[in-house]
Amino acid sequence: MRCIPLLIALLSPIAAGAQAIEWPGAKSIVYIVPFTAGGTTDTIGRTLAHKLGESLRQTVVIENRPGQAGGIGAAYVARAAADGYTLFGGTISTHAINASLYKKLPYDPMKDFEPVALVGRLPNVLLVNSQLGLNSVADLVALLKKDESKRSFASSGAGASSHLAGEMFANFVGVKLTHIPYKGSPPALNDVAAGRVPMMFDQVTAALPLVRSGKLKLLAVTTGQRIALLPELPTMIESGVTGFEMSSWQAVYAPKGTPEAIVQRLNAEIVKALQQPDVQAKFSNQLAMEIVGSTPQELREYMAKEIPRWAELVQKSGAMAD
Repeated sequence: MRCIPLLIALLSPIAAGAQAIEWPGAKSIVYIVPFTAGGTTDTIGRTLAHKLGESLRQTVVIENRPGQAGGIGAAYVARAAADGYTLFGGTISTHAINASLYKKLPYDPMKDFEPVALVGRLPNVLLVNSQLGLNSVADLVALLKKDESKRSFASSGAGASSHLAGEMFANFVGVKLTHIPYKGSPPALNDVAAGRVPMMFDQVTAALPLVRSGKLKLLAVTTGQRIALLPELPTMIESGVTGFEMSSWQAVYAPKGTPEAIVQRLNAEIVKALQQPDVQAKFSNQLAMEIVGSTPQELREYMAKEIPRWAELVQKSGAMAD
C-alpha cells in the first residue's frame, strides 16, 4: 500500500482519545495573548492568527488575558481542552523566566503544554523619559546615583524580560531600583513617556511611536550586536555595562495532550506563514525579530536549556515575584 502524503493525512479525521474529530471543523480557534493589546506578543499573535485563518479556512480569534507576566493567560491555556481549538502566544517570560521567578506558578511550562513553534528572538532596548535630557547609559547611571527620586523602572509585568532586564541593570551598575510592574507594555511605556516612571527596558514594537514623537529616548539595545532596525543605537556593552547581554523570544503552544497530528499541522502552517514576504518584512522591520520557525521538538529542547539558564540569572539578580 502506498504511503499517504503527510498533508492528506493531516487533513483526515484525527483521533482524539477514543473519538474521531474533524479538525479544523466549524468551531473557531482561540489564540490567547497573555498581555494587553498593542505589544509585541499581541502584534505577533494577530499576524499569525490572520495567516492561520487563511490557511486553515477557519476563524482564529485573538483573546487578551494579561497579568502575572503572562502567567494568567498561560494558566488558562494549561487548563483548556486539548482539542486544537486553543493556542497560546508564549514568551520567554511565560515559559522560561516565570518558572524560577514566581514562588507559586499555577502551571508547569514543560509539562502543561505542547510546543508548536519557536517564532523568533527579539532584542530589548533601554528607554527613558525624554524630558530627563539623557543621551547615554552613562548619563542615566550618573543620574541614578545622584537623584534617589529617579530610582525606579517600569516593566510589562513581574517576570517579564523587561522586569529581569531592569533588575540585571540595577545589579550591574550597583544602584538599588524599585520595580513598578504593569499589565503589558503599552501602559508601562505611557507612564514612562508621561514622566511618572523614569525608565524601562522593553521590546521595540510598542516603543517606537513614542520614540518618534519625542516622548521617549532610546539609550541602548541589550543584544551583543547592534540591530539592523536601529543601527545607530549602541549596545549595553558598548555603553559601558560590561557583560550585559540578553534577548527575549516568542513561541506558540497548545494545551498538553493536543493530538500530535494537529500540532504538526499547526507547526507547518506557522512555518509557512513565517516564510511569507509580508510577514518577514513586518517582523524584521517593525519588531527587529530574528525569525526562527522551529519544529515542536526543537522548541522543547530550547526550553529545556532556557529554563535553567534564566533560573541562574534570576538568582544572581535577586528578583522575586509573589
